[in-house]
Amino acid sequence: MTQRFPHWLGRNISTLLLAFILAVIVWVSAVTSADPNQEQTYLIPIEIIGLASNQEIINEIPEHFSLTIEAPITILEQINKDAATVLQAWVDLTGLTSGTHNLEIQYQIASGYSPVRVGKSSPENIEITLEELIARTFTIKTGIQGEPSLGYQAGVPIWSESEVVITGRASLVDKVAVVEATLDISDTSETLDEGINLIPRDQAGNVAGNITLTPAQIAVTQPITLRGGYRNMVVKVVTSGQVANGYRQTSISVTPPNVMVFSTNPALIDQLPGYVETIALDLTDAADDLETSLSLSLPAGISVIGDPNVLVKAGIAAMEGNLKIIRVVEVIGLPPEFKAVVAPDTVDVILFGPLPLLDELAESDVRVVLDLTDLEAGLYQLTPEVIILPERIQAEALSPSTLDVEIAPIEAESAP
Repeated sequence: MTQRFPHWLGRNISTLLLAFILAVIVWVSAVTSADPNQEQTYLIPIEIIGLASNQEIINEIPEHFSLTIEAPITILEQINKDAATVLQAWVDLTGLTSGTHNLEIQYQIASGYSPVRVGKSSPENIEITLEELIARTFTIKTGIQGEPSLGYQAGVPIWSESEVVITGRASLVDKVAVVEATLDISDTSETLDEGINLIPRDQAGNVAGNITLTPAQIAVTQPITLRGGYRNMVVKVVTSGQVANGYRQTSISVTPPNVMVFSTNPALIDQLPGYVETIALDLTDAADDLETSLSLSLPAGISVIGDPNVLVKAGIAAMEGNLKIIRVVEVIGLPPEFKAVVAPDTVDVILFGPLPLLDELAESDVRVVLDLTDLEAGLYQLTPEVIILPERIQAEALSPSTLDVEIAPIEAESAP
């Protein structure tokens, strides 16, 4: 029997192989129908590795790598749970020099996820341009522009830094021709302590950009002092006389409030009390605002730099008070076939305003009017209107504030 088995196996080997293949096919079909394959496309962030610390990528590169995977649904579900770890894509820049390089995007799928078949991928290569980062030291070109106020002089400025380090791409740093720091002292009259931004410029004078300056700003102290024989003085307005009765002075101002005086003898300047006076402004019987040009009263040997006159404005306002008057109520708007009885027929009016105007009021300047237009016969309680001709006078109170009004038709007189 032992000898007959090899014979049988030889005669039936092809049948056995066919049976085995058919069994495998049936098993694969059963597995595939239970967990069919699907395609899914993933966008994988592209990682840049190997970039030297003194290099920079200067062109736009894609952020993601597209990869299509075919696998059973259960495998895709496992990948989806942690795709950021399972799927990786990168470009290796190790050892590359400055210039443009066409590089293949490398990718991998973590082990343990199979069966997996990779389909389309995009892009397969990317172009990367590298440029060297450099640092260069420049001497700062400092400058002062403008002139201080009249009578003042500028001393030697003190700058906190004399050099600046510029870092950036070599092509941009190489364009810098000068780094400037400029302080404007136009019309200044006191020492300045300022922070000045540094400005890098190319050969054409244009501002250079996309570079880093260290420091970006420096400090400067600029002494500003008076010249010998000069002094900045406050102007004091001198007045004389009294305003008109019933009026008061509300304000006084002078333009400019300070003037620069000069003397060839500095001792005369030092003897001044700290201010200069105008000639007297006469306020006698003033009843309105005043505006006039006045000269300054200066000792001999001292003169004003610039205009020797100043503009003086004095505010004059009437004093205000109250006045009570009695007025008969005037009825208007009543049709001719009606009559009206007003109770009371006079009211007290409390006026407020400038005393001179109150003193000069005429009888016709203040009226109390009751408008009965479109009213029918009946009893009413109405508020009269106070009409005042001088605009600066106001009615503060009315007593009584409302009036009883009876409107009735006029009865026709019977024939005799």
